[in-house]
Amino acid sequence: MNEPYPSRRHSEKPQEKRSLLERLTDFISHEPESRDELLEVLQDAHERNLLDADSLSMIEGVFQVSDLCARDIMIPRAQMDAINIADTPAEFIPFVLEKAHSRYPVYEGNRDNVIGVLLAKDLLRYYAEEFGVRGMLRSAVFIPESKRLNVLLHDFRVNRNHIAIVVDEYGGVAGLITIEDVLEQIVGDIEDEYDFDEEAGNIIATPDGKYRVRALTGIEQFNEEFHADFSDDEVDTIGGLVTHRFGRVPHRGEKVRIDDFVFEILRGDARQIHVLLVHRAPNLTQQHRRDDEDELRD
Repeated sequence: MNEPYPSRRHSEKPQEKRSLLERLTDFISHEPESRDELLEVLQDAHERNLLDADSLSMIEGVFQVSDLCARDIMIPRAQMDAINIADTPAEFIPFVLEKAHSRYPVYEGNRDNVIGVLLAKDLLRYYAEEFGVRGMLRSAVFIPESKRLNVLLHDFRVNRNHIAIVVDEYGGVAGLITIEDVLEQIVGDIEDEYDFDEEAGNIIATPDGKYRVRALTGIEQFNEEFHADFSDDEVDTIGGLVTHRFGRVPHRGEKVRIDDFVFEILRGDARQIHVLLVHRAPNLTQQHRRDDEDELRD
């Protein structure tokens, strides 16, 4: 006997077994006419539990990468950790150990003349055989400040490169950018030597008497720990306080003095600060304090 209606058993999959893509396709029944409208649809999908928060954040990051260029997220020239080819390994190895990066630009004469990139792992040869820094250098890749991040990421992948030197319109070095910097715009903060263990607190003392502080540390907790008196009327976190003082999202390596504390950005991206290095500054007169703050900003 024929069924009066088509069987749903064969024409439609059970809801719980349908893939995320299938559910999203059904949800987006009308084609968005702009990228903003597409993002609104995806945000609505998240609110309907069709898309989890991490996936939505990554999609938004992909859109953001297509809008940003190298100058937006590069480490400025003044904050670059670079090595002078004229220095001996005995002179710069302590610097390499302190900064703990995997790659360092190497310059000759001045920072505008980058002659290559030194991999930290290649320094192991210094302890095992005859060593010459110039012979260890990898070729440096130079890109303009205006290079789009999505294009740069493709170049990094194709060329298996991890770092690029950003140059301005006059050929001078403006900063540097790594593949990690680009990826963090999509997937968020990537763990490195400045990250915290899950069980660690928001504030960790360093051997040199400074402190690594999560940017999301509450103002109240910071005040209690350091006997400070910062107001939480306008912002809730210490990262928000620092960003508010700069008037923008600061770059990694930038410093600012607020009252009796100096804050240095250890980690951050184009959207927010992640980790700060904090130490108390010596007591200064009000005028000296303003001068010191201006110098740190520069």
